[in-house]
Amino acid sequence: MEGERISYHKSVQKVYERIKNDGMVSIWDRFEAQGFGGNPDKRCPFCLKGARCDLCSNGPCRADASIDKRGVCGITADGMAMRMMLLRNVMGTSTYHYHTETTLRTLKATIEGKTPFKISEPEKLKNFANRLGIDTSGDINQIALRLHNFVKEDFNRSYIEPSKIVEALAPKERQEVWRKLGIFPGGVYGEMMFSTSSCLTNVDGYYASLALKAMRLGIAMAYQSQIVNEFIQDILFNVPRPHKMRVNLGVLDPDYVNILPNGHEPFLGFAMVQLARKPEWQEKAKSVGAKGLRIIANIETGQEMIQRWEMDDVFYGFTGNWIMQEAVFASGCIDAFVCDMNCCMPIDPLYAEKYKFKLIPVSEVVVFEGVDERVDYIPEKAEEQAAKLLQMAIDNFKERRADIEPVTGLDINEAVVGFSAESILEALGGTLEPLLDAIKDGTIRGIAGLVSCTTLRDNGQDVHTIDIAKELIKRDVLVLSMGCGNGGLQVAGLCSPEARELAGPGLKALCEKLGTPPVLSYGTCTDTGRVADLVAAVSNALGGVPIPDLPVVAVAPEYMEQKATIDAIFALAFGLYTYVNPVPTVTGGPDLVKLLTIDCKDITGGILHVETDTKEAVDAMLEHIESNRRKLGI
Repeated sequence: MEGERISYHKSVQKVYERIKNDGMVSIWDRFEAQGFGGNPDKRCPFCLKGARCDLCSNGPCRADASIDKRGVCGITADGMAMRMMLLRNVMGTSTYHYHTETTLRTLKATIEGKTPFKISEPEKLKNFANRLGIDTSGDINQIALRLHNFVKEDFNRSYIEPSKIVEALAPKERQEVWRKLGIFPGGVYGEMMFSTSSCLTNVDGYYASLALKAMRLGIAMAYQSQIVNEFIQDILFNVPRPHKMRVNLGVLDPDYVNILPNGHEPFLGFAMVQLARKPEWQEKAKSVGAKGLRIIANIETGQEMIQRWEMDDVFYGFTGNWIMQEAVFASGCIDAFVCDMNCCMPIDPLYAEKYKFKLIPVSEVVVFEGVDERVDYIPEKAEEQAAKLLQMAIDNFKERRADIEPVTGLDINEAVVGFSAESILEALGGTLEPLLDAIKDGTIRGIAGLVSCTTLRDNGQDVHTIDIAKELIKRDVLVLSMGCGNGGLQVAGLCSPEARELAGPGLKALCEKLGTPPVLSYGTCTDTGRVADLVAAVSNALGGVPIPDLPVVAVAPEYMEQKATIDAIFALAFGLYTYVNPVPTVTGGPDLVKLLTIDCKDITGGILHVETDTKEAVDAMLEHIESNRRKLGI
């Protein structure tokens, strides 16, 4: 593995050479070692197809649909593959909701005046409360407390009681479909119990039933976990609005104390920025020989932060997404890596020892072998904890700077970040009409919601994501990007206004008119619910066009983990054409594949498309978009 099989980004390729020369084993080496016969992508055929199970002591079992070879319990290959997919979806939902619960704890403590944060967007609070049918009389803290209590009650609603959040936020047309199918969800906790209980050996082995339960769970997750989470983070830390941000590994300057909040939860990251901007903390950094103290955004915690807060010389920039984590370490520029929930790797302690940085878990779910020092986030102690983390990094600087030769000359560039439904409306003059007119008159052919991780399967880091995005904008499709894929597109330059030169004539003209890039940076994977809310607004503005009939596609060019699988299942329940890559581990179940890729269109209106070739994948997306345009008469 070399060149672009490592990564699309030259900066990562450069630091990979340093990792190799230092004798460290990296994610690229470990990926290659998992392959068979020298092929890093060749794996056990039963595992690749999802036709294996080790859930009970009669296994592990393998299934083969072509000869009706079943598991010991009698489950088919289709059931086996979908059951494992549903369990992945439970993990994804649980992790999304863990984040949401932490956000709610932070809101409650902020209402009580016990955090360094504040209600930054009172109008967003009122609007969201109003949409949920919550009383908006009284002061801001009273409204916020009612919102907190309302959503907490709904999360804990029984799975047999319809969710009030979903009833308030989801398109009525979708709600009718979901009720007819029996997949209108209750509270998210009850739905996780319902799904998990269904996956026990000898309970539900029917692939179609399991697929519907996955969709039901996905609906609960998108509206209760994702939308509630992101909207409350907006209320606390600002609605995303467009601004420039430095990106790529060149944001790391070895002469500064560099602290990287990492994971998915931005709370201590924001608290550290607020403290680090104070002169006394900059003086503390200078007293140990550094030029100053910087907070560097990283991975999805970084995305949450850069979407909402502008850069300066303290909140300096964004590195990239999760696969380049070891490259970030090996740059030799890091003093503290602050690990909240998700996207911190079990290998990190070995890199901390080698490259002399502090590795500090700040979430009770994050644990590293051999790392005992931790600062588990408590909203009421956020400022005190942020100060402790800053001091740990400052104390680390002298040793790191004396012992580790940094990698220099790494690339740095700028991206425009901070798009949201509100900021898109602001850019359009307060109404969706200019966007709708551009769709109607063919200036742009459609919209792609690109919600992606990054993976090494089949390609190097971000290679397929960037290829897909380039092909879409070349065909006049506006891209809203989220997740680790968003980080890849930012670093690759597609979220800069200059990227309009890569767009088709219609999209290029629209970008020039509005002053926007052809790829709009829309946040993290947690923003999947937010973009669904925007799609619903487009549907309403067009007169209530059913979601499946819109010229809109969901795109996951490099899905990787369990949160991504529940996003895709939600997109199918929402009625979207959904492209995924790599090939999911369900191909051992031919009836399941048919259900997802063909029959689903007549059930929810959604359809799953799997294709590894960039051009063929985008050809199929455009065929769907153009078909829907003809259906709408535009």
